[in-house]
Amino acid sequence: MPVYALTDALVFPPPEHADRSGLLAVGGDLSPERLILAYSEGIFPWYNEGQPMLWHSPDPRMVLWAPDLHVPRSLKKVIRQQRFELRMDTAFEEVIWKCADAKRADHDGTWITDEMLNAYVRLHALGLAHSVEAYQEGKLVGGLYGVSLGTAFFGESMFAAVNDASKVAFVSLIERLQEWGMNLIDCQVHTDHLERFGAVLWKRSRFLEALDKAMDEPTRQGKWQFD
Repeated sequence: MPVYALTDALVFPPPEHADRSGLLAVGGDLSPERLILAYSEGIFPWYNEGQPMLWHSPDPRMVLWAPDLHVPRSLKKVIRQQRFELRMDTAFEEVIWKCADAKRADHDGTWITDEMLNAYVRLHALGLAHSVEAYQEGKLVGGLYGVSLGTAFFGESMFAAVNDASKVAFVSLIERLQEWGMNLIDCQVHTDHLERFGAVLWKRSRFLEALDKAMDEPTRQGKWQFD
């Protein structure tokens, strides 16, 4: 399959045209408008530092349907012990910085470049990107961030400075999303970690069909918080 070169026009090729690796297009920008369009069509940016901007729509797609969340017994015990204070959208920029540091530390996955960091901070300012933070003794020790459109949540990255901190934040987020009727959690690509929580691989066609339905619903825009 060809890889498309994006122009200044705010348009993407059909995600079904991605190559076997999921790579669909190269170029473009990380403006809020382009990011919103990309996520709404099942496309996301994913590239290493020093590479051109690359856009992907993998097949299959790693998805967690919120009602299918599996919480390991050992983690349930940690949650009951209330080791962490959980917050939403109180330290978005710090969370994404720490996620970037975590990526650089182990060289696993893609780099969160300054360009990408600033792009998601802009989405957060628009009320479309959100973070969940885990604190211990007043210190941020874990968290995650992602994008929300319609009734879909697109997970991006997480970090943990203390064991189980990001896991507790993740479980708390999924449970809250389910309460809000937001069941489609896009995990993008397979990891054993996400599989343990109940995420499975969907064919891209199934994911896009579910995404279309999610996009028909209103977006829970603005600052999120735990009740």
